[in-house]
Amino acid sequence: MSLSAETILSRDPGVRQAFSTDASGLVMLPDAVARPTSAADVVELLRQADADGTPVTSAGGQSSMTAAAITDRGILLSLRGLDQIHDLDPAAGTVRVGPGIGVAQLKRAMAEHGLLFAPDPTSEEEASLGGAIACNASGARSLRYGATRPHVRALTVVLASGEQVELRRTRLEKNTVGYFPMQDPIDWFIGSEGTLGVVVAAELALLPLPEKVTGLGIPFGSEGAALAFVVAARAAMDAGTMHPRCLEYLDAGALEVVRAEEGGWQWSGSAFVYTEQESRGDEELDFDAWLALAESHHAQSDDMLVFDSDATIRTARRLRHAVPAVLGEYGARHRATGGIRVGTDWAVPYARLPEAVGMARGVAARHGVENPRIFGHAGHGHPHFNFICKNPEEIAAVDRVLHETLTAVIAMGGTVAAEHGIGKIKQRWLPLQLTRMQIDAMQALKHALDPKGLLAPGNLLPSA
Repeated sequence: MSLSAETILSRDPGVRQAFSTDASGLVMLPDAVARPTSAADVVELLRQADADGTPVTSAGGQSSMTAAAITDRGILLSLRGLDQIHDLDPAAGTVRVGPGIGVAQLKRAMAEHGLLFAPDPTSEEEASLGGAIACNASGARSLRYGATRPHVRALTVVLASGEQVELRRTRLEKNTVGYFPMQDPIDWFIGSEGTLGVVVAAELALLPLPEKVTGLGIPFGSEGAALAFVVAARAAMDAGTMHPRCLEYLDAGALEVVRAEEGGWQWSGSAFVYTEQESRGDEELDFDAWLALAESHHAQSDDMLVFDSDATIRTARRLRHAVPAVLGEYGARHRATGGIRVGTDWAVPYARLPEAVGMARGVAARHGVENPRIFGHAGHGHPHFNFICKNPEEIAAVDRVLHETLTAVIAMGGTVAAEHGIGKIKQRWLPLQLTRMQIDAMQALKHALDPKGLLAPGNLLPSA
């Protein structure tokens, strides 16, 4: 390494250990950790790494569920120091930021100006903006606003060679130049999990902050009734007669976590749907319409909860977000015996959600895997099954469950990964969904931008 590149590197064992884990539960010890504070630092580091043939894996808040933000090969490039907010333009609804800024930190800063950065990954208090871009993160409000991709206007990216490029989303309404995937190269990098380049700045699109948000908590006596309600609510949304911005589901196992939290909901329902709706001016949530739909699906309507203030909405989100955090802690308790929490990320077309959940539960039962806990973005047909494995034998059993489940999910027109990306953990499922032609095209683009295969080895595609 050159002297300037060495100044941001640490080979201290304690520093390396501090950057060796993410939310996947795996541990991978990097050879060194780089902590740049400017884009120029990143340029110099990648130039030298390219010359030396040193692998570089970029990371932000290390909230990845797929081990995408850890490595045991070469340098772990932590971008947390690139966390500045630049060029806020409230009139245009844009802001330019560094990749290290936390998603929740960014959202709070924009709210002070009456603006909303819409993407809301569940781990937003831990996730960085760069990480959200790297896996095209989404969350509960993606039902209304979409994932991260449509909210990214421009990127500054450093390629594997150290070349810095500026990419801006085209605003053309008509364009016939070249193959369609080549027409907007900004989209190559969003969701590429650090394999094509390192994002050092992003210009984001902002929206006006909603004047009011109302939440509803709707308990059900059975999972089937709750999921049928979700399908009906989503169909009403598509028809324009209801306007939820999220439709979240918690099963009985997830509700156990919520009940144990401070202020947790204590009713006896075995399934729960949470929804939010925005309103402006004198506009109000049509409670009667929601109540009628809920009652038609056998909801426990007497126990419905209304969250009609900022404080109660924050409490509802805290309780919902506690579920994955607590389940992660459950998994960590078994790390000494080789255990781990395994969480799924598959999704199906929303109308097939009840069928898919029933199928997945049946597969788990046949393999002797008991009591998966389910929460997730049901409005998108996107449940997260969570398995707490105490040892490698239980992990192997869950792996068999996942293979059979994902094969059925793909047959339903679904996906093996809806928001967490592929990383290192789910790479083996890629051929279930993508053809050889598609994988070859991805590898060709990877080779064109990173011919030595130095960026994020092991993420998304096989590495040498």
